Order: sequence, then C-alpha cells, then structure tokens
Amino acid sequence: MMKKLSSLSIFFPAYNDEKTISGLVKNAYKYGALVAKKFEVIVIDDGSQDKTAEVLRQAQKEFPGLKIVTHHQNCGYGGALKSGFANSSGDYIFYTDGDGQYDVGELPLLVAKMDKEIAVVNGYKDGRQDTFFRFLAGKVYTFFLKLIFGIKIRDVDCDFRLIKKEVFEKVKLSFDSGAICLELVKKIQDAGFKFAEVKVSHLPRKYGRSQFFTFKRIWQTLVDDFNFWILLHFKK
Repeated sequence: MMKKLSSLSIFFPAYNDEKTISGLVKNAYKYGALVAKKFEVIVIDDGSQDKTAEVLRQAQKEFPGLKIVTHHQNCGYGGALKSGFANSSGDYIFYTDGDGQYDVGELPLLVAKMDKEIAVVNGYKDGRQDTFFRFLAGKVYTFFLKLIFGIKIRDVDCDFRLIKKEVFEKVKLSFDSGAICLELVKKIQDAGFKFAEVKVSHLPRKYGRSQFFTFKRIWQTLVDDFNFWILLHFKK
C-alpha cells in the first residue's frame, strides 16, 4: 500500500512554459491524489511573455482548485520559489520546474523516502539530458559548491524536492536568482535537518530553451553565490 502524506502542496515555477505546464498540472492532480490525503496544486507564473497565462486559465476550467500566482514582472527563479513556498499550505511541499525536464510521475519515489527523521527528500539526476557544455558546467559548478560551501548532497541543482513545511520556520530565503538553490540546501543543512536522496530521471528538453542558462542569469547567480559566502563568513 502506497504511503500517503497528511497534506501536500505541489507547485511549479513557470516562465514561458506554455508548451509544458498543462501536462505538469494534469500529472500533479493525478499523482497528488495517490500520495496525499489532501493536496493542492499551485503554479507561479513568473512574468511569462508567451501564452502561459492563457494555458493556465484553460487548465483552471478542468481543475477549478488550481491556484495561479501571477508575477506581473519576472522576479527570477528565486523570486518564483519564494512565492511558491509562501503560498503553500500543506504539511509537505513538493516543487519542480515548469519546463518538463523532470517527471512528476516520480513523486511517489520521494514520498516513499519521507519519514519522521527526514526533512527533505532531494532528487539527483540520472543521466543529465542537456548539451555537453551545460552538462560540464553543471559538474564543475556542483564540485565547487561542495568544496566551498560543504554541501553534502549529490546534486544541489536538482529541483525535484519534497520538503516538510516546518523547515521554513527556521529557514528564511533571500535570493531572487538561481543562487536560491544553494541557499536553500545550505541553510537547511546548517539548521540540522536530515536529507534523503533519490535518483530521478532527467528528460530532454522538448520545447524552447532554458530561461536560466543565459549570461545575465548565470552571472547574477555567481555574484549571489559569492555574496552568500561572504555573508556566511561574516556571521562567523
């Protein structure tokens, strides 16, 4: 018999994801019902300039309970995640990206690992389906984050996570860039919460290109990573 969580919030940060977000919402309703006694589905539309908002309005007709949080201007990946966490009411929070490179159908794998001792179940990618350059950049980036920040999990940038809501009573997030992934993992780790890890699929991108992998966004993430390092050492 499949384990069921008491209550679960599922959210997707979405930016120009008109081609993928509808399928993710449908799968969220399908698998949310399997793994939780009560659940909600939320999409953070982070200032999309395509038809994401229109697609979500259509999805809301099929799923009237779908909660849409709209940023009228793009707030960055970190800004979208902070909105997702703030608008989640479940005892557990699951999120993954709106671009469809992770399979919501693997949510039960995370739920199976969650217990009283575990606060976060973090995925790690099974064969990253990206260009060689992005694959290499990701490996180098992860290596240095582990070295410099003492990160203990395998894949800090795998945004396929199940987190107990109580974590956010102690962990407060600040960054609006992609640096929030490092900040999230590091602060949870330093607060003494226990992680479990699960291997998850990473799927080829079917539509468009990464909204994150641009010079401007990468640069801002690296700057924020450095500022985070300064902050941690200043506090010490």
